[in-house]
Amino acid sequence: MNSLVSTASSGAIPLHCVTKAGLRTLLADLAPEARRFAETQGFAAQPGQHVLLPDATGAVAAVLLGVEGPEARRRDPFAPGRLAALLPAGDYVLSGETGDPELAALGWLLQGYRFDRYRKSPPPAARLVLPEGVDGAELVRTAEAVALARDLVNTPANDMGPAEIEAAIRALAEETGAVVTAIVGDDLLARNFPMIHAVGRASPRLPRLIDLVWGDPGHPLVTLVGKGVAFDTGGLDLKPSAGMLLMKKDMGGAAAAIAAARMIMLAKLPVRLRLLVPAVENAVAGASFRPGDVLTSRKGLSVEIGNTDAEGRLILADALALADEEAPELLIDFATLTGAARTALGPELPPFYTHDDGLASEIARLGQAVNDPVWRMPLWPPYERMLDSRVADLNNVSGGSFAGSVTAALFLNRFVEKCPSYAHFDIYAWNPSAKPGRPEGGECQAARLVYALVKQLHPPG
Repeated sequence: MNSLVSTASSGAIPLHCVTKAGLRTLLADLAPEARRFAETQGFAAQPGQHVLLPDATGAVAAVLLGVEGPEARRRDPFAPGRLAALLPAGDYVLSGETGDPELAALGWLLQGYRFDRYRKSPPPAARLVLPEGVDGAELVRTAEAVALARDLVNTPANDMGPAEIEAAIRALAEETGAVVTAIVGDDLLARNFPMIHAVGRASPRLPRLIDLVWGDPGHPLVTLVGKGVAFDTGGLDLKPSAGMLLMKKDMGGAAAAIAAARMIMLAKLPVRLRLLVPAVENAVAGASFRPGDVLTSRKGLSVEIGNTDAEGRLILADALALADEEAPELLIDFATLTGAARTALGPELPPFYTHDDGLASEIARLGQAVNDPVWRMPLWPPYERMLDSRVADLNNVSGGSFAGSVTAALFLNRFVEKCPSYAHFDIYAWNPSAKPGRPEGGECQAARLVYALVKQLHPPG
């Protein structure tokens, strides 16, 4: 990511961000030949439109980029970043209607991401001069954490199973000085994590609970939990082929939690951080758990299996129960949990759930502030009856097709009692199409806003 930024503004090429309203003024300030060139190219400051203005030698003298005005509801703070992969080599400096300079610069770095594990592609050669007042080290750390999460999600399941997820967390621990333990295979039963074991036992790739701890034990405890389903066939309630195609991303919650943890640790925030990732593959074999089975959770609640394709909430329930035993100050989980969340809010706007109104307000505000948007949805108590079971304490799915994301959140909420501030994020972890700063493919959702939240609660000394 360092290769995409420059600290030397001398000789940098101006990148003018201009709105339709400001176009006339900008053109009037250009040299006559530059103005004629822009007009000949049909530059009208349409959002996303850009033109390269040459100097007398034919080299790039300036770049014009059309952007939305500050009053536009669809204004994207990452908009200048779209040029990171389009401009020729050189150093560029933002000017004009850039919006938030820190987010504009972050969009540039995030646009430069490439997943090249299997097919190499040349990295972008254009570098952005860091805007004045922007913390370059913080910016690069953020972009690197997002890139790590994207790499984990984009890697296919044959190379990203439970053991590989554990390896990624251990590598992070080596980088940050954290301590990692893992409970693997049948040891999950011995240590009372029966639902993690049940979901993962059919796969030859052993299920596990990965536990990272970092920071001063005297500092406030913040716990992050990420759903790590390396691949989800749906189990015996087998998904159709179209539904299975993107299931390498079903560990996107774990990827987001890992990214948030990396940002927190490298910023040295004064917290005691715990990262819990239940990592499994939901496979089909003779040992698969079945519809109608009743599982006893770590918390002691019995769970009837209404659908084996609702496995993520099962492994999260055991991990959340463990996290809640310590009553952390803040407990956050990330999970690619329900298609219902996408039906309600689409791929770009993950819902979140919490009983804490103050926490909800800050999450919503910070999501907008850092351009990592989310939307609060209700933990509606009357819908808890949808999870009723005739043979167990609760079912893992509701009895109908309504409110699937809400009932999934209500299910998880049954496993958290002691923590005063708990929030659940039902993320998608994927960009179906490219947008500025958000290339098509794996995405890191809600991690940046959670980092901003923890930093606000516990700023570095």
